[in-house]
Amino acid sequence: MATTTEALQIVTFAVAGDLFATDIFSVERVLRYQAPRPVPNTPPWLLGVIDYQDRVVPVLDIRARFEVPPAAATSATRILVFEVDEQWVAALVDSVQEVVTIARSDIEAPPDLFRGLTKDYLLGLLRRPKGVVIVLDARKLFTSHERLVLEQVSGGTNV
Repeated sequence: MATTTEALQIVTFAVAGDLFATDIFSVERVLRYQAPRPVPNTPPWLLGVIDYQDRVVPVLDIRARFEVPPAAATSATRILVFEVDEQWVAALVDSVQEVVTIARSDIEAPPDLFRGLTKDYLLGLLRRPKGVVIVLDARKLFTSHERLVLEQVSGGTNV
């Protein structure tokens, strides 16, 4: 049985000046930025696809997902490849900060003002010297409808 002192490794990343994190075991790889190939008739939160290890991987615009203004890619921009339900899905982030080990008990429950979908993919908040880190559950970043879109894009597109 897990205890509240269980260790958790997280990867932290920045988006629009805010710090986020997710369990390191949900991250397949951190890639340098490469422009995704656009796919016609897809939602605005889907930038396109990349070819990674002989797979077509959809790339999520996490800024659009979090409803923050777009920004041009920089030398620090990275693509995080997540493993979600045995599928690879990537997300464009402004930068990757670090991998750290924390106690699971250090993650505080999200305040009640987080409701709906946001609360579903939010594991909690973590206080760090650089500020509050929003800890995400990568498996829950997408609704069932969005997962269908991602499956269609990755299954039917040649890069």
